[in-house]
Amino acid sequence: MIKKIAGVLTGGIMLLYGCYNDKEELLYGNDTCDGNTSFAMNVNPIIQANCAIPDCHAAGSSNGPGALTTYGQIKNVAVEIKSAVVSRFMPKNGSLTESQIKTISCWVDAGAPNN
Repeated sequence: MIKKIAGVLTGGIMLLYGCYNDKEELLYGNDTCDGNTSFAMNVNPIIQANCAIPDCHAAGSSNGPGALTTYGQIKNVAVEIKSAVVSRFMPKNGSLTESQIKTISCWVDAGAPNN
């Protein structure tokens, strides 16, 4: 009986540790970013579909960092955007996929280029 309990506890700890490491890679970056993430093709569509919407960060918004409709507005708060999406604090009205979070993270880690 004790062996079964120890096995379950060990498995649970391993599972939790594995999940923590996955999140840490998103927070601090990893070697899987290829440097080819495009603002225009990859990042901006995610922001426009999930953030720059009415009652959130559309034109004229005063929520948080304000509007996120142009490259300049997004670039100025890129680090904050990364932090908010990695922590899953944003977007408020839904969630991003792991792939979308990675795309934003890689773009920010590359210096948030206007490409």
